[in-house]
Amino acid sequence: MDATTLTAWLALQTIDGVGDRTILRLIQAFGSPKAVLAATQADLLRAGCSPELADSVRRGPERKIRHQIDRQVEVIERRKVRVMTLFDQAYPARLRTIPDPPPLLYMSGRLSATDEVAVAIVGGRRATPSGRMVTEEIANALGRSGVTIVSGLARGIDAAAHRGALAGKGRTIAVLGCGIERTYPSEHEALRLSIESHGAVLSELPVGASPLSHHFPRRNRIISGLSLGVLVSEAAASSGSLITAKLALEQGREVFAVPGSVREEACRGSNGLIKEGAKLVESAQDILDEILPQIDARLRAAVSLGAAQPDSREPLGKEDALVYDALSYEARSVDTVIERTGLSAAQVAATLLALELNGRVRQLPGQQYIRL
Repeated sequence: MDATTLTAWLALQTIDGVGDRTILRLIQAFGSPKAVLAATQADLLRAGCSPELADSVRRGPERKIRHQIDRQVEVIERRKVRVMTLFDQAYPARLRTIPDPPPLLYMSGRLSATDEVAVAIVGGRRATPSGRMVTEEIANALGRSGVTIVSGLARGIDAAAHRGALAGKGRTIAVLGCGIERTYPSEHEALRLSIESHGAVLSELPVGASPLSHHFPRRNRIISGLSLGVLVSEAAASSGSLITAKLALEQGREVFAVPGSVREEACRGSNGLIKEGAKLVESAQDILDEILPQIDARLRAAVSLGAAQPDSREPLGKEDALVYDALSYEARSVDTVIERTGLSAAQVAATLLALELNGRVRQLPGQQYIRL
């Protein structure tokens, strides 16, 4: 999109009374945002504008706002951000079908035709270690299967989903609740760069927009809108990820949830979704079984060919198996492993180290261990 057209789009978005649907209706009526801004009062009235809205369009944005728009365009050009409109062929086809698609999408990285087969993974920011691990495993397996992972770059489950997809050498898309030039949270800058190299970062918000709380529910409709289904991996009863699940249902998407401990507050929301009919997910295959019938044969073959292979690691020896069986997908302490196995502290420590080096377990802070 050239600077003149982008400036006209941004100018329309700043006019009082011109929301997303009005912008789309006016551009469809007049052919381009520049033509809308150049339209006469009579033409605007004939297009369905109220007299007040027609006056606002004719006046255009104030001088101060025009200077802000010029700065936004300068940042977009300098950072080589791509801007897509709902009328562009490259606009994500699945997102186009939701009731309120964003008229403009800002993008760094790139989209691929294979992103049509996408699953969103969302959950709590204060995720438990086991929640993050399970999320990474599922995202990794889906990524290796050719499924694009969509999430929101937030702390906790979102970051685990992106990292799992990247570890599986799959594609992943992050949708921001702030302007495209910002990374929120800032400590995820390196993760964002990896996502841009193996997928895309998207935002509907203008350059300069801060990560305000009311931006995120709107952001969530894009996350679900890009996807065939939404997996809530771990969410408390008050988690914003439940909004994404609700939006997914409204958009006709599948809703999945990973079951968690009934004693864990962080799992009450996701467990509640299962009670309400969300499909219980224990592995990536549970998701693949649901989404594969929804995609065309060409893409289905690509996903099937990329399907994860079963675990081919060497079987464990007697002592290693004893220690491994004493662990769980929830964190357990060394003392608990000693108690459950009856082995000495030295034997347990040596076995845990060997299992960690073999990729069977991971050590967490506080001398806690978890299965992989």
